[in-house]
Amino acid sequence: MSLEVSRAVIERMERAAIAAQPEEACAILLGQGNCISALLETRNVHPDPRTHFEIDPHALIRAFKAERSGGLQVIGYFHSHPSGDPSPSATDRAMAAHDGKVWAIFAGGTIAFWRDNKDNFDTLSYAMGTD
Repeated sequence: MSLEVSRAVIERMERAAIAAQPEEACAILLGQGNCISALLETRNVHPDPRTHFEIDPHALIRAFKAERSGGLQVIGYFHSHPSGDPSPSATDRAMAAHDGKVWAIFAGGTIAFWRDNKDNFDTLSYAMGTD
């Protein structure tokens, strides 16, 4: 499966990751179907934001309520790895909900997309959409 990701969303993820260093940035990926067209940046509320992320639960609740009211779908989640690579870490794997959502991870100047499946994360290809 391939995703289409808005150029503006890719750029915002990169800026958020760089601005948050040395902490992990995080956000909610929004869109329709396999198209990610918006990014809702959120606070990282984890007590140790240099090595972990936790999306602000209030922002997550608002995003799901908006989806139920006809807004954009919650496609998945974004976070950065200030030191490391753009693949799910052991901590990411342990904390994952295994709900089929997309995860975008930025590290070392690269963004990678993953599907959080029942047993593991699968790599997703993506094409940058035109805005």
